[in-house]
Amino acid sequence: MSRILAPLALLWGNGRARIGLVMLGGFILMAVLAPWIAPYRPTYGGFAPMQPPSAAHLLGTTQLGQDVLSQLIWGARVSLMVGALAGGLVMLIAVVIGLVAGFLPGWVDDVLSLLINVALVIPGFPLMVVLAAYIPVHGVGVIILVLSITGWAWGARVLRAQMITLRGREYVTAAAFAGEGIVRIVFREILPNMTSLIAASFMGAAMGAILGEAGLEFLGFGNPQVVSWGTMLYWAENSSALLAGQWAWIFAPGLALALVGTAIAFVNFGIDVISNPRLEV
Repeated sequence: MSRILAPLALLWGNGRARIGLVMLGGFILMAVLAPWIAPYRPTYGGFAPMQPPSAAHLLGTTQLGQDVLSQLIWGARVSLMVGALAGGLVMLIAVVIGLVAGFLPGWVDDVLSLLINVALVIPGFPLMVVLAAYIPVHGVGVIILVLSITGWAWGARVLRAQMITLRGREYVTAAAFAGEGIVRIVFREILPNMTSLIAASFMGAAMGAILGEAGLEFLGFGNPQVVSWGTMLYWAENSSALLAGQWAWIFAPGLALALVGTAIAFVNFGIDVISNPRLEV
């Protein structure tokens, strides 16, 4: 238990990480409590369309008479869910490929390294757009799949390099001489020493997934009927919100994406401090 609590205490003790955790926790709490704190249902369209911010509607209304503030609160659910699920899948793929490539030198490492390098040289976002465009079914699940397919290579490369460094340590050699199997050595001896690196990579993958989902939704490759920060930007652009004076409709989800990205970056800095205390200032 102390091995878990000590890194958490160090993470909370870092000023920027603490700010990031508070910000991220606020967005998660907003997503969880959306049914209770949102003024209206996100798809309810019984109000006058394209109204500017007012006391009745703090962020105005959409072209269908929907409350923008309610959509912003409900949209946090989809955007954060995509970040968590896609980030988890990205890291699962990266961990498997990176650890196997780093622990098994020879043809296995050569093949997986070639796969990693090919994936790295292909531009990520254009590949996401191409995959999303040619998949006949559009929706959140498809976006998560596309983000997972395109986002694993960098994490795999970093984990492979770390595995190559750790596999020659004395405790790994001692475990091998003691007769421990490869799976036990990897998960019992090596993986615990890579926890902070995996956590940092997950946070980066989650941030990339949230921004990637928003980008794909904004370009129309998602399900426009699903309320997320990306679809809010999509409908605001298609409805010429700025020309109609409804600036808050575009500004609010954009600011939310920026704040979530900032929060994740702050938390990531704290994780870097755990893995390398010399970064602490």
